[in-house]
Amino acid sequence: MTVKKTGKSTFFIVVALIALFAVSTVTGLDYMFGDNTTAVIKGVDDIRLGIDIKGGVDVTFAPAGDYDATDEQLDAATEIIKTRLASLGINDNELYSDGKSDRIIVRFPWQAGESNFDPEAAVKELGEMAELTFRKGTDSTTDEEGNATPTGEIVINGSDIEEAGYTQQPDSYGNYEWVVTLKLNSEGTSKFASATSELAGSSTPISIWMDNTMISAPTVNDTISNGNAVITGNFTSESAKKLADQINSGALPFKIETKSFKTISPTMGEGSLDAILLAAGIAFALIAVYMIVLYRIPGLVAVIALVGQVSGSIAAVTGWFGFQPGATLTIPGIAGIILAVGMGVDANIITGERIKEELRSGKSLDSAISMAYKRAFSAILDGNITNVIIAVILMGAFGVPSSFFSKILNRTIFFMFGATAEGVVYSFGFTLLVGVICNFIFGVFFSRLMVTSLSKIAGNRVLYGGDQK
Repeated sequence: MTVKKTGKSTFFIVVALIALFAVSTVTGLDYMFGDNTTAVIKGVDDIRLGIDIKGGVDVTFAPAGDYDATDEQLDAATEIIKTRLASLGINDNELYSDGKSDRIIVRFPWQAGESNFDPEAAVKELGEMAELTFRKGTDSTTDEEGNATPTGEIVINGSDIEEAGYTQQPDSYGNYEWVVTLKLNSEGTSKFASATSELAGSSTPISIWMDNTMISAPTVNDTISNGNAVITGNFTSESAKKLADQINSGALPFKIETKSFKTISPTMGEGSLDAILLAAGIAFALIAVYMIVLYRIPGLVAVIALVGQVSGSIAAVTGWFGFQPGATLTIPGIAGIILAVGMGVDANIITGERIKEELRSGKSLDSAISMAYKRAFSAILDGNITNVIIAVILMGAFGVPSSFFSKILNRTIFFMFGATAEGVVYSFGFTLLVGVICNFIFGVFFSRLMVTSLSKIAGNRVLYGGDQK
């Protein structure tokens, strides 16, 4: 957007948008239906705080019954649980295995907003077998305890699946429903094509089982040979994502059970978090005064832009944006936000100094603002691009294997090391990357709109760091 197209009202529109965004980020928006509360927009109360801030739960898993797991199986189970934790957005966790006693110890933080934490319920999905099978027909046997076991011939299983996802698609009535999508590997594609060719047009369905629970049993209308399959089953967005994450993380090599669980106290505590937030508020206020005194109108705009940048970082952590889930707020995550804010202040200082230089060289106010932002952009870009590279590498190397950056880097650079999913490192990279992106949106684009708009309302050069003419 050029200077000429920016009107006097632009400043007020941008400020109103940033204010609305900041308020919604903090308060969120929800509604009640009966006894259930549904969050439309997630606020700060929905943030899952890390173990170091809020505490959490300590769980010990072991092979069910008398099963004697090998060291390799125990290591595989540990990696699968680690991936499931990361897939759930639990970036702050401690996880290790004890081969001598066949134990897996997991520590992770409490769920956001929970005062009565149920550790057993929280760890249930971590310990589920999550073994997916497609079978011919719906036959099963039932034991004395009433537990069903599928007996139909297996068409494909988890090892035949390359990747799982979730999306919405129209059903036979034209209504959109959540489904889980599967991309099969070459062997799975061949198996599935053969089975669907055999059963197409018949009354025998292909049933879909997660462990010993049948999810759905769709009939086969045509041969499916493109390697893509869809699981339907009255999913919500949460349950569809959960199933896709479980499939991507793989099935545990053996059934595990919870041997013990206990709550753990935070190492820092929410009281210390309050102190950090108070210190951050004081620091922000001092920075605001400094920027306004030194740069006047560009300084005021910088403060407004920083509010937007911080709100954007918080929104990414809470899950405000519908296309990505929330993340755990940890001490490294807070460090990433602070570092990004520092880069945002630096970007605004560069721009403010450029405006002063252009005005002192004799340019008109409009020309000085336009030229200052153009010349400052390259310096701001150079200063932030290294942080973007670092953040992307951290997220790719230590993120969930199914995440965007992990797919790219693990297939091209880190494939020889295997999946790591170290959530604490990922948390730092995540908040740093989000902060840098928000810096460009609010500190560069929106700042220019606001300064340009204000120059049409308050055109005194002194208000922008220049000399009175």
